[in-house]
Amino acid sequence: MFKTLKTPSYVIDESLLEKNAQKLDLVRKRTGAKILLALKAFSMYSVFPILKPYLDGTEASSLFEARLGFEEFGPEVHIFSPAYQEKEFPKILSYANHVSFNSFHQWQKFKPYFQNNSQKKAFIRVNPQHNEVEVDCYNPCAKYSRLGVTKAEFKADELAGISGLHFHTLCQKNVDALERTLKVFISKFGPYLSQMEWVNFGGGHHITRKDYDIDRLSKVINNFQSQYKVKVVLEPGEAIALNTGFLVASVIDFVKNEKNIAILDTSATAHMPDVLEMPYRPEIIGAKLPDQLPHTYRLAGNTCLAGDIIGDYSFEKPLQIGQKLVFTDMAHYTMVKNNTFNGIALPSISLITKDQKIKTIKEFSYEDFKNRLS
Repeated sequence: MFKTLKTPSYVIDESLLEKNAQKLDLVRKRTGAKILLALKAFSMYSVFPILKPYLDGTEASSLFEARLGFEEFGPEVHIFSPAYQEKEFPKILSYANHVSFNSFHQWQKFKPYFQNNSQKKAFIRVNPQHNEVEVDCYNPCAKYSRLGVTKAEFKADELAGISGLHFHTLCQKNVDALERTLKVFISKFGPYLSQMEWVNFGGGHHITRKDYDIDRLSKVINNFQSQYKVKVVLEPGEAIALNTGFLVASVIDFVKNEKNIAILDTSATAHMPDVLEMPYRPEIIGAKLPDQLPHTYRLAGNTCLAGDIIGDYSFEKPLQIGQKLVFTDMAHYTMVKNNTFNGIALPSISLITKDQKIKTIKEFSYEDFKNRLS
């Protein structure tokens, strides 16, 4: 399928994306909860028409994301930012109808915008200080986290005008992690739920993963909504695009330095930065762990960063210059985080259509590199 594809290229499978959306819609139908597309993880707006029938709207993290969600997905836009800038806030409010504040200071600063405006809802993000994530970089509740108001800093006397509470403690977790979080959240912030219309359970729910317990999630949401008379919001990002995309790259040279090293026309630091940040080892179709197959190579990116290393892999046959390698699960946190370090070209963006044809959506050029500079 990928033989004629120009590389590097991200390739999103429309059918797989829709299957994920249908799983999320199942939770909506069973619970009545709102499920939002978190744009920080996946913002490929050309496929938004596939997702719209199954989701309630978008979750933004900035003015630009809020505008993208409003213009390309639809009118339901929620937003959270660690701090809003006064010069941007009126524009943000023209796109977003649910705004989550990270501090009571910010809430008091922007509270006048919500007075006499019933169409706009304000949330306070809280930090239950409950750890479920092993890597601090991705842990919203890590020690000294700036994300959310802790119980010690919570100001119950300033809740007037607040419609909901918002917490986010998860990353790539199953429902058992949510259950543990809820126990702590309720113990600390339960007394204020009677004043709320909404509770946002945040993101990090790996709902579309094969082993995720959707039945158990539905029961958790329904029980919570029934007990506290509130509506639940979920904002999965990664789950929407999980296992729906590929990054296709080509071998362009070989280097020998004790190990066999293959240089690719892609880059970990530029095109799949979570490989270095998380870190993790992406899967490649037809490859295995080092030495499990006869020919082992270190795969490296085509930038001058010494650490631009994707990982070590083994193959049944020796790699050849021009050979294409297909990295899996490359939809989320790739296009949204990639960059033009070293002036390396951005991967093109393609689709596998429902009739199993590859369609190139966008290609990038020198102008895309130049125009982001001055």
